[in-house]
Amino acid sequence: MTAAAAEKDEAAAGAAEVVAVDKNNKGNKELDKNVEKHFDFWNDHSETFLTMAYLWERRQAIEQPDGYGRKTGDCGDSISIYLVVKDGRISRVSYELEGCLHTNACANALASLVEGKTMEQGWAIMPHDIIAFLETLPQDHHHCAELTVGAFYLALAAVGER
Repeated sequence: MTAAAAEKDEAAAGAAEVVAVDKNNKGNKELDKNVEKHFDFWNDHSETFLTMAYLWERRQAIEQPDGYGRKTGDCGDSISIYLVVKDGRISRVSYELEGCLHTNACANALASLVEGKTMEQGWAIMPHDIIAFLETLPQDHHHCAELTVGAFYLALAAVGER
């Protein structure tokens, strides 16, 4: 058998497999359900996620903060959270970050959720609150919300120590 004939046989076998799959899946309806949709970063993320991911104004240290906490995750990302508290309310949150865009989004989401809140309300913030706020934080980056909240709790605890 020549190389050209072998290629032709392989192509025919492949076509037969496609036809068999089509017959078995009744017009590909079942197959369509199992095909993963390609994720388009710019079109599939929520506007809130994209805004929080690319917001840099809070990414700075505060000299003499009322609270400070730092955590490093298993992924290697590190985040430092700085708090200013006035009259029992969190008036300012900023952070320094060595990590990914998802952790940046989580840090900004945290700040949006807690600025203006009481310390007690701050303690009530959970990773799922950040995940819900961002709307489209990928599941494989939920640890970024956990890391951010962990550093925030350390900063809250430090306020109590002052």
